[in-house]
Amino acid sequence: MWPCFAVFVTCLMTFPPDSFAQARSRARLESVLLVANQADHTLSIINPATAKQIAAVSEGGTTGHEVAASPDGRTAYVPIYGDSGVGKPGSDGRNMVVIDIATRKVIGNVDLGHGVRPHCVIYDRNSDLLYVTTELDQTVTAVDPHTLKVVGVIPTTQAESHMLAISHDGRLGYTANVGPGTISMLDMTARKTITVIPISPTIQRVSISNDDSMVFTADQTKPQLAVIDTSAIKLKAWVPLPAIGYGTASTKDGHWLLVALPSVNKVAVIDLGTLKVARTIDVGHGPAEILVRPDGLVAYVSCPNGNQVAVIDLGQWKVEAPISAGEYADGLGWAGTPPTKSTKY
Repeated sequence: MWPCFAVFVTCLMTFPPDSFAQARSRARLESVLLVANQADHTLSIINPATAKQIAAVSEGGTTGHEVAASPDGRTAYVPIYGDSGVGKPGSDGRNMVVIDIATRKVIGNVDLGHGVRPHCVIYDRNSDLLYVTTELDQTVTAVDPHTLKVVGVIPTTQAESHMLAISHDGRLGYTANVGPGTISMLDMTARKTITVIPISPTIQRVSISNDDSMVFTADQTKPQLAVIDTSAIKLKAWVPLPAIGYGTASTKDGHWLLVALPSVNKVAVIDLGTLKVARTIDVGHGPAEILVRPDGLVAYVSCPNGNQVAVIDLGQWKVEAPISAGEYADGLGWAGTPPTKSTKY
């Protein structure tokens, strides 16, 4: 009996009680891919290792288009836009739901006070704030993720401020103003508009290069991509595309820009050194949003018309088997600690 007791005590000394809590915490931090499914009003939680959906969480609202995760990977934030498209008649969402990824439940709500069609949400680690585009107010709204309260607004001075990109130091923001065809450059700290850059009659989406020197947005009237010089604060170049573009994302090495081409079911790959299309890659139906995984090895491309997410191996420019998600899979997010470079998901 005593030897067994000694072993038991030794075990307790080796593995203190709080190690079990730590183990649970680590389990919550496993990386997952998040997909906002517009048509069935759910958030898909996908295991990137198996490329399978492990849960579909009901958002309790109509409907979420985009998603962001907290830096610790525990929480997802989904703005509830409404039942319409940008600039079209329909309902006006006024809230953002908060989802616990581990328990797969809605655990909170951000009330934006009135119908504003909240759309794109970004968790800025620099300020520890959530920023969400609030279209109908022509603003970006700042939210404290701990209290779930609005703490400020940043005017864009433009209608239909649909998507948002933020510089890596958190100082500057850029909104794609769809109907006006402009980009608003914002001072995120002073919470004011710096300038408005005209682009074309209509644009869609916006992203920023890894070195913050360029901002990209797709012309919706011609197959071309606008490249904005962020230092000169003006349009730098137009990149001809094989078809009209949509969502964009830079690779982690800063060499390439991926551009979704919905009408031809492809992704164009632009060499950021030459600003020319180097290749195109066939993906699923109607590619929309692109997310480059934190390790830089893989890009995920939502394909709403096929209810899938395409997976591109960025080392070989090869498309792997698609991931089935919910109905009209759209916005993408990554939650959890980034995998190491040796990890093959």
